[in-house]
Amino acid sequence: MTRSTPHPGAQSAPAPEPLSAQEIEGIRADFPYLARPARNGEPLAYLDWAATSQKPLGVIAAEEDFYRRSNGAAGRSTYQLADEATSAWEDAREAVAGFVGARPGELVFTKNATEALNLVALAIGHASAGRGAASGALTRDAADPARRLAIGPGDEVVVSRAEHHANLVPWQELCARTGAALRWLDLDPQGRIDLGTLGVISERTRVVALTHASNVTGAITPLERILPRAREAGALVVLDTCQSAAHLPLDFAALAAAGVDAMVLSSHKMCGPTGIGALVATEDLLEAMPPVLTGGSMIEVVTMTSSTYMSGPARFEAGSQPLAQAAGWRAAVDYVGRIGLDRLHATETLLAGRLLEGLERTPGVRLLGPHDTRERLGVVAFTIEGVHPHDVGQVLDAAGVAVRTGHHCAQPIHAHAGIHASSRASLGPCSTVGEVDRFLSAVTDVRRYFQR
Repeated sequence: MTRSTPHPGAQSAPAPEPLSAQEIEGIRADFPYLARPARNGEPLAYLDWAATSQKPLGVIAAEEDFYRRSNGAAGRSTYQLADEATSAWEDAREAVAGFVGARPGELVFTKNATEALNLVALAIGHASAGRGAASGALTRDAADPARRLAIGPGDEVVVSRAEHHANLVPWQELCARTGAALRWLDLDPQGRIDLGTLGVISERTRVVALTHASNVTGAITPLERILPRAREAGALVVLDTCQSAAHLPLDFAALAAAGVDAMVLSSHKMCGPTGIGALVATEDLLEAMPPVLTGGSMIEVVTMTSSTYMSGPARFEAGSQPLAQAAGWRAAVDYVGRIGLDRLHATETLLAGRLLEGLERTPGVRLLGPHDTRERLGVVAFTIEGVHPHDVGQVLDAAGVAVRTGHHCAQPIHAHAGIHASSRASLGPCSTVGEVDRFLSAVTDVRRYFQR
């Protein structure tokens, strides 16, 4: 098995060393979920990190500590608690932005990554309505940055067949509202982007919205081949990094230089709390985007007949914010940063190789993604001949192994594979060789159980 190679946005560094077994055990000691047994009384082998990550003690403590000591109305008063709440909010913005190589002024907090994607799509729709849905011939260096947001009949939005529904449905809705057409990059038999379909990015393309890594196949999108085409078209590029940001070191400055305008993050997949995510976007794009949600906190002057809005991230952060969750997310990126995403990825790559090889040796198992670790994450979807994925999940659960079953909010990629659902194992900071081997043993038992 070969390791993943560099890609746009990945921070360059010497080949990292995988974590030692002793280091992994030290990490596992920080996660309280491991203290409770699985359904069968044995230690839980949690292999559903792609759906949601478990939380280390420091993250739980940070969220609790905010409520205990610093709970106040951020940005609204000058008393001590309010000042501390404001500081916690902005410190979290700086920490999360820095974790992905962005500036604080480029990060908008949202309630999740789905909201962040909808925020961009809705802002484009609002901008288009304001311009009568007449985009004209747009270029990246147009004098009016807002012109890049205008979209209408004759224009096109490009996605891929590998998208999570959160990065597909908002663009379907945008096209339905504006009269634009939806196009997509297709996939090869192993679920990788079929570069033979790059021709769908054309002079009509106004938006290219892509997953950075599939939550079904684990395949990493070949940005180095796609971004030049998008830049030539003058298209706005939106990247869904919910999977990659949790497993790969990212550098938004490098991605932006290569042509990415925005990317979205999900705290709960990065060892952080639920209920908070982020849009990371260039300052030019944030300045051009009209607000989507309006109300308190994002305004400058309000009269009975009109309002003016703040600039930067604040323009998109209306209302009360998830302050405690932000404090927890800051603790999460600090925690993962101390371990090193590069070392975590190297470790997960080795484990993924063991997992893939074991599944390939198991009769009746079909892998949905790439069969090697080249340009992929430790996310492995599979089916077992003659067994429904939900039954697979139940048998594994009885063996103390937790995996995801269903369509994983990605029905089109399953349709591409000719199936409706699959089972999926995914790796994280606490994953071990022993857990992978328990999983493989349980998969063998699944087929034996249903053949009786």
